Amino acid sequence: MDAIGFDPLTGFLDRGGCLRAAVRLAEFCRRQDKPFSVLWADLDRFKQVNESFGHLGGDAVIAMVARRLGDAVAGRAEAARMGGDEFVFLVPSCDRRRAEQIAEELLRTITMPVEVGNIRMRPSGSVGVAVLDDAEESLALIERADRAMLEAKRLGGGRYVVSGDEQVPGRVGVLLAREELLIESQIHAALESGGLTLHYQPIINFNGSIESAEALMRCEVQGQSLAPGKIIPVAEKTGLISRLGEWSMLNAAQHARRLRDHGFATKVAVNVSRAQLMAPRFVEALYAALYCGDIEPSLLELELTESLFLDVSETVQTNLKAARQAGVSLAIDDFGTGYSCLANLKDIPASKLKLDRAFISVLPDDRRALAVVRAIAQLGRELGMTIVAEGVETERQFDILAELNVDAVQGFLRARPMDGEALVEWLRRW
Repeated sequence: MDAIGFDPLTGFLDRGGCLRAAVRLAEFCRRQDKPFSVLWADLDRFKQVNESFGHLGGDAVIAMVARRLGDAVAGRAEAARMGGDEFVFLVPSCDRRRAEQIAEELLRTITMPVEVGNIRMRPSGSVGVAVLDDAEESLALIERADRAMLEAKRLGGGRYVVSGDEQVPGRVGVLLAREELLIESQIHAALESGGLTLHYQPIINFNGSIESAEALMRCEVQGQSLAPGKIIPVAEKTGLISRLGEWSMLNAAQHARRLRDHGFATKVAVNVSRAQLMAPRFVEALYAALYCGDIEPSLLELELTESLFLDVSETVQTNLKAARQAGVSLAIDDFGTGYSCLANLKDIPASKLKLDRAFISVLPDDRRALAVVRAIAQLGRELGMTIVAEGVETERQFDILAELNVDAVQGFLRARPMDGEALVEWLRRW
């Protein structure tokens, strides 16, 4: 059977047979003007089965699950085993709605009890769904289903994800590729035509003084605004993030000078990504911003995630050291997410710590968040760091943060992001 494209364990098509069948079915569905869907299913945590029962036990489970899956889609799909515990189902004349129904059936089938030795187990699975796009090749369609399955697995398994519905970092396929190409071209256009601007959101100390103003990039091309959440991932993927970062540092420094010339010695903070810190010319760009802005280094601040301070890359550490030696201050942004660890704070050369808005939005009702904020504020104060609460939107939040001895707040309650001229007027009124 193996020679003609079948898997000997399950009787399904093997990988080569699957690819050939996909080409045939895609062409057939196009000629008939009908949809064509591919579903990629994978058993969750199957490695534990192999480790517990050996490969013979694992093969027995795969054969049993495959038989059930084959029965579930009989007469509707061609089934293939792509290797290990991964299966692909090619479903002609199947639109997204029907494909989602089949995905749910596959998930229910996978969770049916399986007897292994004297143990009764209930497997779970992850399923990726992809529907053929116009002019898309069958291989690209299968790859989209695979990556959608990986996204379902990343989200915890036991679910299906339709290609195109994934979060941006995990999305792939023709539609996303086109979208990213469009965004990339819009970023280039914005850099060349002046479509980039910085807005500023003040950070206000509890004594009423202005701690700093965070620079937030805005991008507009031909009257269309691009959200930062779309710009940054594409810019990092294409290498444009360094150009955007250099532009931000230069313009932030120039606006810090304008603020100083108006009598406001207000520090301006700029977000910096890992891609920027890995760029060979980062230090050159930083010094150029300070020189062209004609400002004291103390008027510029770099906001970074905690993971950047702990990055073992020699380039990152060299650039961070150069920034400190230049007199530019460093701040930990979005503290409390990702790699955050209180034990790391003693080794981080930052003078400011910004608490993620996830802690602030639930205050004062969430007692756990309250305890975390209290502990971080106390530790930060003992380490000589300025503690900033992000996303402050209510007076109740403001009052409780004051009681917890947080140093400063940033959020809509006191000031929304505004353009440079509006910031000058806001500072005059303040």
